[in-house]
Amino acid sequence: MVCVNRRDLGLLALRVGTGAVLAAHGSQKLAGWFGGGGIQGTTAAMEAMGFHPPKHSAVAAGLGEAGGGVLLALGLATPAAGAAAAGAMAGAVAVHAPAGFFAQGGGYEYPAFLGFTAAAIGLTGPGRYSVDHVTCHIFDRPWMVALAFAGSAAAAVAVVGKRAKGRSDEPQEAGR
Repeated sequence: MVCVNRRDLGLLALRVGTGAVLAAHGSQKLAGWFGGGGIQGTTAAMEAMGFHPPKHSAVAAGLGEAGGGVLLALGLATPAAGAAAAGAMAGAVAVHAPAGFFAQGGGYEYPAFLGFTAAAIGLTGPGRYSVDHVTCHIFDRPWMVALAFAGSAAAAVAVVGKRAKGRSDEPQEAGR
């Protein structure tokens, strides 16, 4: 009889669900899929929100979401994937923070949830049903967790810190 580990199944479901949402959201920014504005629309939104240079910010946000999401769903390079997605969501939280917590009013509830979930997966690990497990965790070493999250935090601080002081406090739908 095959023994199925509920923890690993739970991590699989969490990874695939979170990764798919992030990948879809990031693909709006990068490719204009699912009603998104693509790089051009996302660049314009980043500029309106005070991010400079806006195109670099658009690409970074899109790659953090789409790339991090795909890697999370696969369970590949899980610490880096979780850190990249969490970093992208930290930028979104900073943009939405002036509107308060709840999403109904344009607040940061949704990006905070995605960011914390991605970070938790990156810290916990992908579980047995993952590419990392099949490859003997070659891209999921303990030292990579600290490095990935430190790098992501530094990048998020640098990107958010570059926002123009006279920015609009109205959150923009980047890429839509």
